[in-house]
Amino acid sequence: MTIPVAAADAGHLGEIAGRPVALHYTNVEAEYSALRTHAMLVDRSYRTRMSFEGDRRLDTLTGLVTNDVGGLAPGSGQYAAALTPRGKIIADVRIMAREADLLVDVPVRAAAGWSAMVRKFVNPRTTRYVDYTDTLADIGIFGAQSRAIVAAITGLAPDTLGGLAPYAHVTVALDRGPIVVARVPDLGLEGFELFVAVESRAELWRRAIARGAVPSGLEAWEVARIEAGRPEWGIDIDESTIPQEANFDDLHAISYTKGCYTGQETVARVHFRGHVNRHLRGLTYAGTSPLPLGAQLVDDAGKAVGDVRSAAISPRLGGIALAMVRREIAVGSSVRVTWDGGESAASVVVLPFVA
Repeated sequence: MTIPVAAADAGHLGEIAGRPVALHYTNVEAEYSALRTHAMLVDRSYRTRMSFEGDRRLDTLTGLVTNDVGGLAPGSGQYAAALTPRGKIIADVRIMAREADLLVDVPVRAAAGWSAMVRKFVNPRTTRYVDYTDTLADIGIFGAQSRAIVAAITGLAPDTLGGLAPYAHVTVALDRGPIVVARVPDLGLEGFELFVAVESRAELWRRAIARGAVPSGLEAWEVARIEAGRPEWGIDIDESTIPQEANFDDLHAISYTKGCYTGQETVARVHFRGHVNRHLRGLTYAGTSPLPLGAQLVDDAGKAVGDVRSAAISPRLGGIALAMVRREIAVGSSVRVTWDGGESAASVVVLPFVA
């Protein structure tokens, strides 16, 4: 297994679904604070990357996901979900249309399900697909100085970077090969991800540090992700989740005007005729430890009304969590969170926690 250079240089390593990841370099507070003072530098190479080639690639992907891939022009991109026939999320995907292919990446825990779907539904004779997870690295730069840092290390004009729409991207030639620079809204603030051959990753990482980017691990990333209300597949959402339950409308991940795709009937029925019975919401609570995954939410009558998914202690906001909450529990309501050996009061809030 290839170990990402960022992980190899880290003081504390972990893994997600068998992929190595840096948990932290110094401490969570310092790495998290870089978002507001400089920029957070994260190696996201543990995610799975795949390309789709051929004249039918747009139609092929449009038939697999919730968004309108067919409308993508080279240089544009989008967020979407791949679903089971019953409309449950197999994977959430980021799609970037390049001149000759579509670059698609998915969360590491969703990789097996996504790959199985591709093998089942994509004919490689008409749409060739290639897994680039071990040969194409993904370096993220997020925060206050991210645009200036990315401009300095790629030669792109700051105005060019600032004018990119979400998931839009440009390709630049640098040293030993091309770099795809994409604007990524995943933390709810300015940020970019640089897709580059693994051979060039170490040099690009060093250049970003020299310009003031702060190496940061998964623990700091998770705090920022939860603040942004961004669901992570395998924790907050999975194959039991309908896209509207996970706020995918707000994340601009669903088209209701495109052609057919796997799972469309359920998504359309919810949109045009009904509603979902639960939603991903935020929780705030007092405490110094994250709420346990799966902890139960209980209302004043003692009825179970949801469960905790991701949770963290934010240096800015204190105790925060993402939870799947019954729709009858209004934003602003108080609930009890219970788990084996513990209990906490919490307030239900709308996502994201911070703008």
